[in-house]
Formats: sequence, C-alpha cells, structure tokens
Amino acid sequence: QGQLVVSGGGSAEPGESLTLSCAASGGTLSYYAVGWFRQAPGKERAMVAAVSRPGKGKWYLEVVKGRFTVSRDNAKDMVYLQMNNLTLEDTAVYSCAAGGHIDLLRKGAIDYWSQGTQVTVSL
Repeated sequence: QGQLVVSGGGSAEPGESLTLSCAASGGTLSYYAVGWFRQAPGKERAMVAAVSRPGKGKWYLEVVKGRFTVSRDNAKDMVYLQMNNLTLEDTAVYSCAAGGHIDLLRKGAIDYWSQGTQVTVSL
C-alpha cells in the first residue's frame, strides 16, 4: 500500500503556470515528507522540491527557487507543486515520492513513488 498518484501535468508556454497534485492511494500521505522529482530525456532524475511532514520545512533545487512552491494540506491529505514562470528547461516527467525526511528523499531513500506525469513547456 501507500502508492501515490500525481495529477495536473500537461503543456504550457514559457512564462505560464501549472500545478501538480500528489495524493495517496492507500495509507496516509501526511505521515511522510514528500518530494517532487523530475527527469528529462537524457538527464538524471533530480528532486526539485520537498516539504516536511508538518509542512513548515521546505527545500528547493536552486534553479526553481522563486518560481516553484511546494505546499501541503494535511486535512485533505494532499501535496501540491505550483510551478510559475515555466521555462523550456522545466520540460520533464514529474513524480512525487514519500519518505521519512527531506534529506532522505534527496539521497534517494524513497518509501513510495507515484507514476510520472509529463510536463511540456514549449512555444
């Protein structure tokens, strides 16, 4: 159990915004820190944002700081990634993942993965 489901992917032009949502299919997502990962063709998978279990601690990859915002609503057991001012380089397959701590997620200690959703930024 504890599989995650991501939704909200799609296409956008540079400068536009998209929001991704992560939900638990079985289990309780609020028990975990949640990270957002992306992988572009020919590139390594990387974590771009994460939020702690209480929701106050957050981490962002340097290239998305000021543009992406991760948040969570534990009452709804949901985690979100608001992506603003999208660039061509944001094109990738995005996934959410749950683990014990933000630092563990960054190191690849993942307990549960979502499927990937395509985000395509193009003119």
